[in-house]
Amino acid sequence: MTSLPTHTDRKLGLVIDLDTCVGCHACVIACKGWNTEHYGAPLSDQNPYGEAPSGTFLNRVHSYEVLPDSGEAQVFHLPKSCLHCEDAPCVTVCPTGASYKRVEDGIVLVHEDDCIGCGLCAWACPYGAREMDAAERVMKKCTLCVDRIYNENLSIEDREPACVRTCPAGARHFGDFADPDSNVSALISERGGIDLMAEQETRPVNKYLPPRTKDHFDEQIDVLAPLLVPVAREPEGFMRWLDGALGKLDGRSVRET
Repeated sequence: MTSLPTHTDRKLGLVIDLDTCVGCHACVIACKGWNTEHYGAPLSDQNPYGEAPSGTFLNRVHSYEVLPDSGEAQVFHLPKSCLHCEDAPCVTVCPTGASYKRVEDGIVLVHEDDCIGCGLCAWACPYGAREMDAAERVMKKCTLCVDRIYNENLSIEDREPACVRTCPAGARHFGDFADPDSNVSALISERGGIDLMAEQETRPVNKYLPPRTKDHFDEQIDVLAPLLVPVAREPEGFMRWLDGALGKLDGRSVRET
């Protein structure tokens, strides 16, 4: 079986803000695209345009409707991928050493040439974050875009996971949890970052920021409402003339029809 490192020099991972995520699946598409085109063997799809399509995805988004004590239902979205756990059970059950955790940054990876497709790591992962590629018969998982974050041919702003780079809502954040001054460390300190299924004692590196209640949003709106400026204003100068001219044309077109 594979052993875990006693320590890692860095703890690279993600903070995902459940208060901000809108469930658009942009991260899913970006992940699928980047890894299919650039990392190892493509992430295959089976019968993608048929009645029962299936395929390999390293990132998925699950949506839930929750009824809190206030009685007002809320929908929130939970993006899920490999959490790069410090005590990763997927690593310790691997019989060939294909699954391993890197000492330099804590990223959990799979060496595909050594993977025999036994599926033990998928059984051991409590988060369902590993997927067997039906075409390649090897295990696939989130790599934290290791081929991006160290790629000096990319611009600085592109040296982050594809899911983070593409998120339109800014719900995903990437950084080093071993650095107390990093952006991700600051976020979990301010918002109380939580572990997914902490009772499993896997010590996931990735953290989630919990969603706020609707009452909090209502308070924010009440505070900002007096400061809002109406968007529609009476046009002046050239814009007033143009508005009138367009109005006449519109009226003429109506009469002609």
